[in-house]
Amino acid sequence: MAGPDPELLGEASALATLLGVAEDDPQMLAALRAASARFRGQVRHPVTRVTGDVEQADGDGTAALHLRAAPVVAVTLVEVDGQEVTDYRVLRRAGVLKRTDGLVWPADAEIDVTYDHGYAATPPEIAEVVVDQARVIYRVDPAIAQVSTGSDAVTFAATAAVGVTSQWSAVVAAYRLNRGDGS
Repeated sequence: MAGPDPELLGEASALATLLGVAEDDPQMLAALRAASARFRGQVRHPVTRVTGDVEQADGDGTAALHLRAAPVVAVTLVEVDGQEVTDYRVLRRAGVLKRTDGLVWPADAEIDVTYDHGYAATPPEIAEVVVDQARVIYRVDPAIAQVSTGSDAVTFAATAAVGVTSQWSAVVAAYRLNRGDGS
């Protein structure tokens, strides 16, 4: 028996039960993959565990280096312009490496960080909102959204009409990285 699909942030069995379909229903699995991808995109990191990831960044003259993923499970190597450095501490939940003893990440230096990050199991609140979003995606069919007579104009709605709940927004905000850049 195969383990859970690492692409999915929610349980197919939970969604199948809600929808009254088989766990291997292709449309349901596609909806769950779409909701998982949407969540990852909005929080700006993979969420699930990644080991041995190598991130390349440029120093900016500050003491904090914001990594692309969190939580940080382990940092195995940090190099600045090819030279190993050990004078930093890790803010695991935030995904930040802070220089110690008043040091900074040198401006325009090439920084390579090898680290493990993400969750071994999807946090329950993420799984819940992803399954809920997948349920909505599964049930939204293209439909006529507007009909006009005379010139026979017809407008079709699509999955873009799928909104999000306040619960989704709250969980995304709680797990989003690099909140300050606004992009």
